[in-house]
Amino acid sequence: MRYFDNGECGVISYQALRGIANRVSSYVNMRRNNTYTEGFNRPKKSVARAYLCWFFGGIFGLHLFYLERDAHAFLTWSTLGGYGLGWLADITKIPRYVRDCNDDPKFLGELGERMRRNPKPPFSTSRFISAIMVGYLWGQLVMLAIPEDEVAGINWNYIHWLIPLAVALGVWIVGNIGREQGKPWLTIAVTYATYTSRWYFFDESIWLTLMVFCAGLTFDSFSKHWRRTPRKKRNFAARVSVLLVCAILYSALWSSYFYFNGKITDSNGDEIPIHEALHHFFTSPWWTDLKQSLYDTYVYAQHHGWYEIWKQIIDLSDPQGEQNAYKILGVGPSSSQSEITSRWRALSREFHPDKVKDSGSQRAAQEKFMEIQQAYEILSNIKSKRRRKNKKSIEDDT
Repeated sequence: MRYFDNGECGVISYQALRGIANRVSSYVNMRRNNTYTEGFNRPKKSVARAYLCWFFGGIFGLHLFYLERDAHAFLTWSTLGGYGLGWLADITKIPRYVRDCNDDPKFLGELGERMRRNPKPPFSTSRFISAIMVGYLWGQLVMLAIPEDEVAGINWNYIHWLIPLAVALGVWIVGNIGREQGKPWLTIAVTYATYTSRWYFFDESIWLTLMVFCAGLTFDSFSKHWRRTPRKKRNFAARVSVLLVCAILYSALWSSYFYFNGKITDSNGDEIPIHEALHHFFTSPWWTDLKQSLYDTYVYAQHHGWYEIWKQIIDLSDPQGEQNAYKILGVGPSSSQSEITSRWRALSREFHPDKVKDSGSQRAAQEKFMEIQQAYEILSNIKSKRRRKNKKSIEDDT
């Protein structure tokens, strides 16, 4: 079926337009009759909730996950909000995302009009740049994740043939967001064809950029088309499972890069591979002692209970300042109140500010004097409370 409008022409499927019209009609009838039909028996998304998700977790794609734009959410999470720019740009896009998710009749009508005027989705600068950035990131990440040295006696450099696949998938994922879609096969073929340029351009930034641009242009020019049928709805568990697998794979690439190829610099300025540094750390005396202490704590807790461990932790943290007060006054927990008082008086006379004539040292002496007074007050209060508790305990026993 052919349409003409102001001298422009295009071809669009009659079945596609009819499907959109039926979808809008079904939705309108449902709203009028207050009934539910298949595909609409789900709660509608709220613009207010979407903005709340954007504000509190938008940099991780929470608002996009709420609006069932899972691929978009994963890309936002993996790039920390599209390097912050995508997160900010979504301020104005959220209402449209909500209408899209809710199959708003007005939105579907506008979409049908766009499909009528443009048999193929028009070029979008923001989408094209996003595809280039994601494709470049994924290709470079695979390249960085390949171990430079042999691991377990295996040379892993053959994995470099996955770099073009990663670039193509990055471009393809961006191209399939929203109401646009396309198949990845031609884009994959072009990336592998242009990947051979790495043997002509030894600068990786040149051949990788060339490959990414060719992939983006190929998908935009030959592969993309309108998504004329709605995505198949999946339950919450299935959506989370898919995103979790993708997140694990993505994190594994970064982990491989840091573990096998990452380096740290020591105090002497020498670079040490992270995997060697980790090996030395787990065989160091500090880690061995810590591990033994944790094991001893676990064994002690099995015999005396975890509450006793918690009490010891609280005591070691010195919440009342008792241990520090003992240190300031130079006494111990077994010291009597009279001994503490005697020591306090001696230190008060020694560090009294009036005995210091030098103005520069007088401030330090005053701070020391106040510290002594505070320590004495802390210990006196603690001793007094304990005496009252002991007295009450004896009275209860009798």
